[in-house]
Amino acid sequence: MGRLVVAVAASAAICASGAARAESPRAAIEGQLDSELREAIARAIGETDKPISNRFEARRRATDAGEDAVAVLRSEGYYGYEVDPDVGEGDPPTAVVRVTPGPRFTLADPQIEWIEPAPMETVQQSGEVVMGLATGAPGRAVDVINAEGRIVAAVQKRGYADAAAQPREVIVDHADKTVRPTYKIAAGELVRLGGLKITGEGRSRNAWLESLAPWRPGEVYDPEDVGELERRLLDTGVYDSVTVSLAPKDQAGPDGRRPILLSLSDRKPRTLELGASYSTTEGVGADARWTRYNVLGRADTLAVLARASDIDSRLGAELTLPHWRRPQQSFKAGGGAYMSRTDAYDETGVGIRADIQRRFRKTSYVTLGASLDYGKVEEKQTIQVSPLGEDLVTLAALAAGSLDRSDDPLDPKRGWRLDVRAEPTYLIGDESLAYLKLQSQASAYLPFGEKARTVVAGRAKIGAMVGGSIPEVPASRRFYAGGGGSVRGYAYQAIGPRSFDNTPEGGISLLETSLELRQKVGERWGVVAFVDAGAVGTNEFPTGDDFSVGVGVGVRYDLGFGPIRADVAIPLDKREGDPSFQIYLSIGQSF
Repeated sequence: MGRLVVAVAASAAICASGAARAESPRAAIEGQLDSELREAIARAIGETDKPISNRFEARRRATDAGEDAVAVLRSEGYYGYEVDPDVGEGDPPTAVVRVTPGPRFTLADPQIEWIEPAPMETVQQSGEVVMGLATGAPGRAVDVINAEGRIVAAVQKRGYADAAAQPREVIVDHADKTVRPTYKIAAGELVRLGGLKITGEGRSRNAWLESLAPWRPGEVYDPEDVGELERRLLDTGVYDSVTVSLAPKDQAGPDGRRPILLSLSDRKPRTLELGASYSTTEGVGADARWTRYNVLGRADTLAVLARASDIDSRLGAELTLPHWRRPQQSFKAGGGAYMSRTDAYDETGVGIRADIQRRFRKTSYVTLGASLDYGKVEEKQTIQVSPLGEDLVTLAALAAGSLDRSDDPLDPKRGWRLDVRAEPTYLIGDESLAYLKLQSQASAYLPFGEKARTVVAGRAKIGAMVGGSIPEVPASRRFYAGGGGSVRGYAYQAIGPRSFDNTPEGGISLLETSLELRQKVGERWGVVAFVDAGAVGTNEFPTGDDFSVGVGVGVRYDLGFGPIRADVAIPLDKREGDPSFQIYLSIGQSF
């Protein structure tokens, strides 16, 4: 035991010694400096874990640190500096840099010199506008350099694709303490675009690829158009790589127009994905998806999907056509057979559906669709059975929208989201019923601290049916709450009214809320505390008696693209049959 204590103490001493050396700067900074300038010089000089062994080493480090200090001073506009590398007294010796920054030089009379042939007057004016250098502002080197980049980008944006900067002239005048930059810009000739020039052989049809070009032959070149075509093709998910670029001058056509070069690398023509899941309340599940890409030569996706689980099993196929009839608009059609076994009902059926989705951002969209299903619904309860009978034909339309202003789809830290959904539905059985099902969900994210390591997240969801009531609406079409995507701590469908034998009845109104406090711990880990509440009502609005609340804690581990989460929740309004707690595992935040 004595040896173990000595070993632990020695290890701790070594670690402490290493940590102390790691925090040692390469050289000490002396002089009258403001805090921001001192910090910038310290960052440039850096730290080291190697001690100085002699005066020669100290002198070398001081000289290197002096060069770093000079670079920072010049970049910040201090051109009248004095930097004195030295070796401090003591044993061991120390590296010292004495810095006198002097006055800060300011910008004066920035100019643009256009090399012939000069661009149009309006283009010259745009370059002067974006230059953004004000007389009297600090003469920082980074500002001078960035201004040149903005000028070139503005000229290229307006059709001069070959615009480039020639060596600039910067006069540092020590007499009046000014910096006078003069930019020399060669704009070249105005470029007009031709069509696409596709290199290599792939499975996509050339005519379809050409239809995606966001320009017409003869239009003035805009780099945003080139980038947009690349984004449209990458969004389809059927290519391993996409390269889009302007052809060089020597490839211009007889009319002077320059084509856009497009190179595509197709992904493997087919993939097979397998998955499995387990839940204490929802049982075992297995998923398979076989996907065939680019069957029609227009970046289409054909998939066959299968799922088997205790609650939900299905087999179907789905065809997706991206950029259908217009860019950023997708057409999706599919169908299949399904079987659901829940505590509230059993349902088997077949159906077909189709929808058109128009995207505005990567995660914002509007969807219009329709579906036709034939199925058999067997309700578990023996009272309040739907007068429509068990065999139903369901005609439904869909109008949905999503507006996403959050900063990350899997791990949002700021912003908000809004989703709305309307489903006009017509049921045909022993009788018929028409009703409208409405749902809306909003979430918001409020960060605290400069790096948003603490985030308060909130969610609210409401749902209502217009034109339907209990028991007219079949059990499979009603609202339910409880489970991982709803109110944690409760089993699937466990919240809301139940029959005398404890069978969930569902309802025609829904209200859910969630509040989470998310705290980052270290670089990868995070912890969460949350409270969820929800209610399912048999009237237009849930009442206070319908509410159930669950609370819990969780951990998060950042995978780089998003977190994997594990939550433990307990129900505060436990009823007969409810578990004492629930565990949830998933990828991404809960909302």
